[in-house]
Formats: sequence, structure tokens, C-alpha cells
Amino acid sequence: MKPAITFDDFLKVDIRIGTIIEVHEFPKAKKPAYQLIIDFGSLGIKKSSAQITDLYTKQTLLHKQVSAIVNFKPRQIANFISEVLVLGVYNSNGNVVLLQASKKIKNGEQIS
Repeated sequence: MKPAITFDDFLKVDIRIGTIIEVHEFPKAKKPAYQLIIDFGSLGIKKSSAQITDLYTKQTLLHKQVSAIVNFKPRQIANFISEVLVLGVYNSNGNVVLLQASKKIKNGEQIS
């Protein structure tokens, strides 16, 4: 378990729902990954690099809603700037399973 944080620390993390509108191969990434283009509604379109190629194809990701942290500083991965961190959980095989809402949510809605 990680060290305890305060509720105020949690409130600093901005987690939102977005819909993947484009998926591209990312051959320059060190580990297999996709480049995702995600619509966050009023927050706009954001990019993310995601190491989720084991369980997801480009076709299954297109139009899928995902949860992402939108207020991390952008990070350069090879020749790509990743603006948000898509959230997932490692399964028992070490593959990332995406975290998603159980029902369709308006893009940009905040997770609390």
C-alpha cells in the first residue's frame, strides 16, 4: 500500500471520462503501445500513449469511453506528446485492463 494522502491531495487529481476517437500504431514507443486521440467534451481533444496492445485492438478501442487523469504535465514519449494518463489495472497476466464507467457518460464529466 502507498503512503496515506489527505482528501485535499485527492482533489488535486482531475479524472475525467472521454471517448477515444482515433487510434494509431506507435512503432517508435519502447514497449508496444497505441497513440490515442480522446474527446473530453468541453476540455477538448487530448492525446495519450497507452500500453494496452495485449488486450485491445485498434477497432475495439475506437469509440470506447475511458477514464483518464487530465491534469498531469504533458510527457514526451519518443516523438509523441502524451497529454493525459488513461487509467487501467494490471490483470494477473500483467496486461492492462481499462477502467470504464458501467454506463455511457457525457465526455468531460469528472470522476469523484
